[in-house]
Amino acid sequence: MRRRIVLPAVIALGSNLGDREANLRAAVRDIGSIEGVTVTGASGIVESHAVKPDGVDESSPNYLNAVVLVQSALHPDDLLDALNRIEADHGRVREERWGDRTLDLDIVSFDGIRRDEERLTLPHPRAWDRAFVLVPWLQADPDAVLPGRGRVDALDAAVSSEVWGYDAQPLLERAGR
Repeated sequence: MRRRIVLPAVIALGSNLGDREANLRAAVRDIGSIEGVTVTGASGIVESHAVKPDGVDESSPNYLNAVVLVQSALHPDDLLDALNRIEADHGRVREERWGDRTLDLDIVSFDGIRRDEERLTLPHPRAWDRAFVLVPWLQADPDAVLPGRGRVDALDAAVSSEVWGYDAQPLLERAGR
């Protein structure tokens, strides 16, 4: 009998177009329906200003952000493919780098793997300085560690970006799991 190897991963979710909260809640359900992926935890929702290549853009709609913890039997590239399909199913259009979007799903960390390739860098190269990733990640896992950067609570304390509460109840509970 062959054993299936499952590894922990952290996925960041964001939405600033359409029904942002519904987009996030549907994404959690969709992530949980990926064959070989089990959602094991989720943060509440925080709100943040849009960040563009030139910095904070207060003229764009605000984002709602969350984090889900998963156990994945998929290779990181296959997980990314599945997440990209979910984004497309929710109307994600890739016209502008860091543009407004209905849904953004990023692999933040995957079992401590370090890799730097054009398609996927692990851990996520900007997660360490993004409060909209760190704050919800801490909600989902107070002992979280970002490989190569350290404890997420220490990183969060050093971040100047602002996020504010939106709904502290974990998405997993609200998604009906």
